[in-house]
This record gives sequence, structure tokens and C-alpha cells, in this order.
Amino acid sequence: MDVSRIRALRGPNLWSRNTAIEAVVSCTPAERAMAQLDGFEARLRALFPAIGTLHPEGSDSDISLAHVLQSAALALQAQAGCQVTFGRTASTIDPGVYQVIVEYTEEAVGRKAFEQAQALIEAALSGGQFDGVAAVAELRELDEDERLGPSTGAIVEAAVARGIPYRRLTQGSLVQFGWGSKQRRIQAAELDSTSAVAESIAQDKDLTKRLLHAAGVPVPLGRPVESMDEAWAVALEVGLPVVVKPQDGNQGKGVTVNITERAQLDDAYRVAEEYGTVMVERFLPGHDYRLLVVGDHLVAAARREPPQVLGDAIHTVRELVDLVNLDPRRGEGHATSLTKIRLDDIAVARLAAQGLTPDSIPAKGQRVVLRNNANLSTGGTATDVTDDVHPDLAARAVAAAQMIGLHICGVDLVCESVLHPIEEQGGGIVEVNAAPGLRMHLAPSYGKPRNVGQAMINELFAPGQDGRIPVVAVTGTNGKTTTARLIAHLFSAQGLRVGMTNTDGVYVNGRQIDSGDCSGPRSARNVLLHPEVDAAVFETARGGVLREGLGFDRCQVAVVTNIGEGDHLGLNYITTVEDLAVLKRVIVQNVAADGYGVLNAADPIVAAMAPACPGKIIFFAADRHHPVMATHRAQGHRSVYVDGDSVVAAEGSWRETIHLRDVPITRNGKIGFQVENVMAAVAAAWGAGLPWQTIRRGLSGFVNDSDNAPGRFNLMDYKGATVIADYGHNPDAMRALVAAVDALPGNRRSVVISGAGDRRDEDIRAQTVILGAAFDDVILYQDAAQRGRDDGEVIALLREGLQGASRTRHIEEIYGEFKAIDAALARLTPGDLCLVLVDQVEEALAHLAQRCSEA
Repeated sequence: MDVSRIRALRGPNLWSRNTAIEAVVSCTPAERAMAQLDGFEARLRALFPAIGTLHPEGSDSDISLAHVLQSAALALQAQAGCQVTFGRTASTIDPGVYQVIVEYTEEAVGRKAFEQAQALIEAALSGGQFDGVAAVAELRELDEDERLGPSTGAIVEAAVARGIPYRRLTQGSLVQFGWGSKQRRIQAAELDSTSAVAESIAQDKDLTKRLLHAAGVPVPLGRPVESMDEAWAVALEVGLPVVVKPQDGNQGKGVTVNITERAQLDDAYRVAEEYGTVMVERFLPGHDYRLLVVGDHLVAAARREPPQVLGDAIHTVRELVDLVNLDPRRGEGHATSLTKIRLDDIAVARLAAQGLTPDSIPAKGQRVVLRNNANLSTGGTATDVTDDVHPDLAARAVAAAQMIGLHICGVDLVCESVLHPIEEQGGGIVEVNAAPGLRMHLAPSYGKPRNVGQAMINELFAPGQDGRIPVVAVTGTNGKTTTARLIAHLFSAQGLRVGMTNTDGVYVNGRQIDSGDCSGPRSARNVLLHPEVDAAVFETARGGVLREGLGFDRCQVAVVTNIGEGDHLGLNYITTVEDLAVLKRVIVQNVAADGYGVLNAADPIVAAMAPACPGKIIFFAADRHHPVMATHRAQGHRSVYVDGDSVVAAEGSWRETIHLRDVPITRNGKIGFQVENVMAAVAAAWGAGLPWQTIRRGLSGFVNDSDNAPGRFNLMDYKGATVIADYGHNPDAMRALVAAVDALPGNRRSVVISGAGDRRDEDIRAQTVILGAAFDDVILYQDAAQRGRDDGEVIALLREGLQGASRTRHIEEIYGEFKAIDAALARLTPGDLCLVLVDQVEEALAHLAQRCSEA
């Protein structure tokens, strides 16, 4: 078994809406049927019993090792606690070659599971060893390292529940919610609107206390000190017992409480000074509470207890700690709801204060405390008391958060009970924390869990808002770049700042920020990151969907211009037009429930995509009497068609008419394929909710020149002859171009053409078969990239297509695109017409523009 390619599909893809690992797997004839491998399944199950049922897609099919790989990679992740269920193994046109797809929740975990699954199969084949327990443990540890922590994860889950898109920006806890100009960001439990000044204040315990005192919030007396002697002096000043802690600290690090003696204070000072400046303040008796404030509301409260064990007169303290740590809720760090208790130097010192050592056996029922502070990060526990908090006490917590300037705030309070106001019981707020941990509220040791993530998302996005901007995805065989540009232009006419990706580059608000073929998911994700984008239009090419899936979870409008005979067939196991349609259909399958699929009714393969759309359908076609159009209109649904010299949008008995004479790109309706592009763009704008006044204005202002639509039927004048530059590069495009050229005047007609080497032989020949019937002169050139072809091979195929041409009489072969253009221009006389099928779009257009200006 050979795994030749592994890809991470990071968005909705050909196979599912789930993120997944896709691999190409080759199996020898013997490996295509597991039953032929003597003893293999028994060895496999002995090595990894949790692999479960092995079955191929078809119940009567043989189980290949590729199917086993799928099952093993899925089972390994599931055993590690990953929530994955989707897997598939698909046969390709190549015998013994399969595409294996397995869902993942974290990419690194999915890739590691694939590696382990291969190792498992190799061990079962060779009779080797495979430690399934160790493999699962490794995956579980990796998953804990990779996935979001419980605090950030809870906020993300709340966003997903509201349909708000998110993207993790780092391996840490920096997450973006929403898209473009509607985006918001968090860092753990901290909002992007919280200032660095507020966070800095919260870290300065002394400044925090002074500000809270000024706001009338009860706080313990105390101040920073610079030596042990000064610390003792302050302790006597404020009154024993006292607390010693770092002035700038978090998670209870370096904190020692309830100090009554000088020796204790000196020890505590040494611990605290490792973290910076030391503070001494009055110790407040009572319980330790954490109050969570979001915005101007108290949303959760918990009573925290320090890590402790209960004696049973049998086990030592060390053994009791080990028993407590067996709780599956306890883990290392912050990945689990509770943290394991540590028997470190601080714990040993606390034991000594109780007259114990780690090897002491406490009496039955004896409470043994292992820390003075009650932070969960040191192994403490929490009990939810949200419903018990007195309104006046809650108001003090909110006032504390607002005085510091924190939108999300963890307020640490010491008092006897939260049932009464702080002032009545001599309690006080001892700390105010930015980016507070949420574990104690999400999964308290005792009491009711609180959905605090929802409160934080509500602080970021008002009810009814989902952080989304309009997203239009455009795909098809031909016309997608022009259609995408036209849709973007219509959004701009509405005053929106538009982000657009296409085969020419990435554009934001009319400015090009990237160049080259940017029709893939990475470019789309970059646009959605941009804070100045109010609407996005994405040309969505097949290559990017195959490599990574879509760059978004769903779109408001999906446009499929056409499929026709297809393009790039034979690559990446997309071998038929039907295969291509399934791939192009991905954007339609991921339309929002309140969105629209815009489909070409005249293309039967495109029209057949309609049932896959979760939203509604707008069909477009020039012929309103087409059966698909007639049925759709009769049902009262939206459609766009041509009626005489106008484009008509219809829904039920309602009509909106746009005269083609007011749409320059169509040249009064003479350019048929541009009329189709206009219909698709009009339908998309309609589906996105743009007003008709804007659509009309936008269409009238879109000129098909090399600035608005480079390489898309750009017309120029050369010494009285008409020159057209276009990027058409497949048979369907040739037919559309020939029909468009036939509508224009021209005496002698010539064409300059090359062919891309990654097309099938028959597709390359077909182009010149079509052109040979429409042009007098054909100039062939070899383009810049042969794409796997030998030198001269493409031109030879193009020449074959011209054999028996009914019109062509003059054929030239020229090496180099610009030389071919110059040769064609040199043959032109006034009244002639020349179609130049450019390869290097920007460079060729610049070359043509220069030649025309010189003429």
C-alpha cells in the first residue's frame, strides 16, 4: 500500500461539509481484497481491537487496505476523544487507486492519525508490533495541545450556535468571529474592545485597589513593599493575619494567605518576589468567590475551595492525592475542567503548617489542605453560587469591572456569604482579573454549569447579528471572472467596500492587493479577514476546492454560469463532465438557508444542481420558454431572461426590465455570452438584496475594458481594424467567441491562439476545429507554460484541428506570444477583425495597448 498524497480539506469540500484529510492510496492486487491476505484481519484486530466494523461503500465490494486505512484513522481519533464520524473511500478510474477521506477536528491530529493508521496496517501485514494504547494516548495529548482551551472553546461553541463564523488566527486562543467589516476578535476571554490600559491596570494589584476604593468598592488594606522588614511593618500596620502576593500576578501564583508570624511572612515574601514586586494586605476571613462580569451584568459566580484531601486513616497524603487525581475531570494545565493536585514545595510547606508530611496518614475525616489559595489552576474546586448572589453584591462586582475598564472581568471576592452585601460582613474585593478562566463556571465541581460563552458572544454581537457580510461565490466553465467582476461592481455601486478574488488577483475596495490566480480558498479567507470589506465576491475555481475545500462555511449567493463540455478534464480524477459538475456543485450545496443558488437553466447539468441547494433558486436563460424556465416561472419563483432587447427579472406577476442598450458590456445585446454574464450578475445582485436602482446604475457604468475586465472581450482599434483580446481557452469559449465575433463587422478575420498543455488532446484540437470555420487567418504560438507537454506538441495538436478547415487559408506558427501578436497586427488592414487569445493576460494587454497607441 502506497500513500502518494495527503491533503487537508479545511472547508466544505467535494466529499462533505466537514474538515477532512484526503489521501490518494494505491493498493497492489492482493491488497484490494482483505480476505486474500491470510490472517491479516485477525492480526489487525489483535493489534487494535477498537477498529470496529470494516466495510466498503458498496455492500458487495471487497474490503481493500484503503478501506482499512479509513476505518483505522477514524477509530484512532474517536478513541482519543475527537468528535469525528465521517469517512469515505472512493475508487478512482485507476485500478487499485483510491481516495480515502477521514474527518478531523484538529488538522495535526488528523494527520497523525493517518500516520498511525498506516503503521498499524504495516504491522498487521508484517506481523510486527503496534501499541494501540500508546498511539491513542499520543493522539489525545496532541489533541489537548492543539484544540482550543475550555474558556475559548465555550465562546466559539456559543458563536457556532448562533451561526456566527469563526476562524482561529493562531495556535493559541486568538479567534476572529464574523467577516470583513463586521468581524470581532477575542484573545481567550478578552474582547478586542478592551484596552491594553485596562488590562495593565488589572495586572497592577495596588493600582486596582486604589481605583476600587475611589469607586466605593470595599477592598482590603495594604500596599507594595520592597523588603521583608517593610513587609512585616505593613503587616503590623494593617493588622494580622495578612496576605503576601505579587503586585503583578495571575492564577494565584506566589500568593500566601492567612500569615500570622514573621517566619511565615519571610517565607511567603521569598515566594512572591520571584514574580516581581511584593504586596502585603490585610487577610479577609471567609470564603473565596469568583464573580464573572460580562458587560454590565454579573453572569456567573462560584465559591472556590483550595486543593485538599480527606483522611481515611488508611492512606497517606501522597496516596490520597493520587486517588483524587484519578478523577477523569482532572488533567494537566487548563485543557480539562479540573487540574491535578501537585505535591510540590508549596504543598509540603502547607502540610508542615498542619503538622503533616506527604507520607503522613491523616485521621478519618481529617481535612488536609494543600494550598492556601483556591485557584483551579492549582487543583482547587468550585461550587456554583450564581443564583445566590445578592443584587447589591453583584452591583459592586459590576462597578469594579467598569472602574478598571474591563468588558469581561473575573472579580475575586472574600466574604462569608454572597447572600448579603459585602459591607454587612466585612468582606472585600481582593483582585480584578482580565481574561478570566471560565472552567469553574462551565463545569463546576458542584452545582449548575453556566453558559458564559453565550453571554460573551452577546456582548460581541447584538441579538439578530451574525457577523456575516454578503458573500457571493461564482463558478462555472466560462464567464466566471467577468461575472464576478460585474457582481462586485454592482455591490460597489451600492456604496459597499467590496473584496473580490479571481484569476487576476485580489481586490479590496477597488485596489489590487495581490496578483496572479487568486481564485482559491486562501485568497477568499484573506478577504474575509480584511476589516474594510463590506461584501465579498469570490471566483471559485476547481483547483482550490480540490486542494483545500471552500474558504468559507456558506455563502449568500452561489452562481454557476455553465458547465458545457467542461474544462481541465482528466486532472485530479475529475474525468467527466459529470465529475466536474459534482465538484462545481459544492458552492451550491453550501448556500445559506435564506440565500439563493443562481443557475443556468439552459445548461442541463447546471440546472440539475437545484435540488442540492439549501436555499432558493434563481434560474437564468436567454429563452424564457425553456422548459426549466417555464416551470420555474409558473411556480412563482425568481427567474431572469431576455425578452427582445431587454433583460427581465420576474417573480410571480412582478417584472423588472433592463434595456440592453443601457448595458455597455453587451454592445446592445450583440455579444451573447456577455448577455449571459449580465443575467447571472443581475440574478446574484437580486439574490443579495441590492435595490434595482443600484443594479441599473451599476450595469450602465461597467465598461468591458482592460481595467474592468482584463482579457475578457476587450475591444481596441488598430489602424482602423478591430482587435479583440480574450482569455478564452476551451471549446465552449471558442463557440461563444465565434458567435460574438460574427455579430461584429469585419472584412478579413484572423485569430491568434495557443493552447494549454494540461488540457486533453481532443480539447486542444476542438478549439481550432471551431476557429477554422470562422477565421481566414490562424496564427499559432507556443505559450509560456507547456504544462507537461513536449516542445511543439500543443501547436501540432492545434494544427491537426485545422485540417480540413472550411474557411482558414493562412496558417502560421510563431514561437512567442508577443511575436505572434505583432505578426497578426502587421497583416491587418482597415476594416479587418483580429481575435487575440491571450495567455499572459496583463503583459499581452499592455503589449497590445502599446501597439494600438503607436498606430
